[in-house]
Amino acid sequence: MNSLHHPTSAPLPASTQVLVVGGGPVGQTLAVALRVRGVDATVVDQRSGPADTSRAAVIHARTLEVLTDLGVNDELLRLGLIAPRFTVRDRDRTLLSVDFGGLPSTHPYTLMIPQDVTEHVLTERLHQLGGQVHYGHQVVDVKQLADHVVVTTADGQTIRSAYVVGTDGMHSTVRTQAGIAFPGTAYAVSFVLADVHLDWDLPTDETQLFFDSAGLLVVAPLPGGRHRIVAPLDPAPEDPTPDDIQAVLDARGPQRTPARVRDVVWGSRFHVHHRLADHYHSGRLVLAGDAAHVHSPAGGQGMNTGIQDAVALAPHLSALVEDDTRQGELDAYEAERRPVAARVLTMTDRLTRLATMRSRPLQKVRNAGLRVLDRIPAVRQAVAMNLAELSTDPNRSPAHP
Repeated sequence: MNSLHHPTSAPLPASTQVLVVGGGPVGQTLAVALRVRGVDATVVDQRSGPADTSRAAVIHARTLEVLTDLGVNDELLRLGLIAPRFTVRDRDRTLLSVDFGGLPSTHPYTLMIPQDVTEHVLTERLHQLGGQVHYGHQVVDVKQLADHVVVTTADGQTIRSAYVVGTDGMHSTVRTQAGIAFPGTAYAVSFVLADVHLDWDLPTDETQLFFDSAGLLVVAPLPGGRHRIVAPLDPAPEDPTPDDIQAVLDARGPQRTPARVRDVVWGSRFHVHHRLADHYHSGRLVLAGDAAHVHSPAGGQGMNTGIQDAVALAPHLSALVEDDTRQGELDAYEAERRPVAARVLTMTDRLTRLATMRSRPLQKVRNAGLRVLDRIPAVRQAVAMNLAELSTDPNRSPAHP
């Protein structure tokens, strides 16, 4: 997988065994996992073409583990940047340092890699398996019949499939058409996100989380000498400039040797939601990824949880395609993955509220508490296990891979 080419989309097939609606990392992972098992999986996406922005930029240890059998890890590791530590700071003072080197995993680190690169790698693997993402096809209608589903696109094409999986994000058409509720709320604060070239003296292979009275700041390394900046701002600029990011770094980042922004490669703003679907399937319609759960980006869990959904779903769908009477397979998928998402939502919500608290007395208590916890190895290990999502694996103990 040395090239990242994307051929012109072929015509939509009239039928397929599994139709995946949404061609991001979750949808492509599912299609790859199904095709590895011999299932005819077709992917459609309403976008005009592949992603060209970095967005989700971290792959955790558990995700790399579940991707092992899909034939993409070597290329992901070649293109990504290994970050072995996560540090929480109050300006120049370390509050908590989490080392992933002791994780009970074959991947004791986080892999920093832009989402568009991750998508490209998955697309290349999908091509090798005879599949592709059919871009420019917005799904507008999903009709369940007794033994199949008929999906209609905005340009009037129809596809017949045995099962349809919605990996089409927070505003999922599949979830809406399935009638599955998606309760939750949005956080009041908006966030600025930017990929920048940065001069600073802190380690270039370590993710830094700054807790300051002025607010939260995340600085994470990316390949190619770039850094990812994330910070809550009220209001956050829609198209952040170098001066915008510099102001955040000056107010919340290191003081002894301040960071200097050279340029902004890409930036945006976003709002954070906290939602979980009531169910992960309805009849022949199934949900995975952001169509099933959305939450704070704290800890970089979103895409990872979705990719793990996709890999977990593949054997259940494969079994159903082989024997359509095995309807309990989708119940088993929901029973396995929905509690994981619920735990991730709880963890990220706590992290977000902890990081964005405005009371200065409470901020001082929080920071003092983190310094105490930093002295307890078991706590540091537990934090590493949770961030790496290894704690979601029921078959794993902290002592054994």
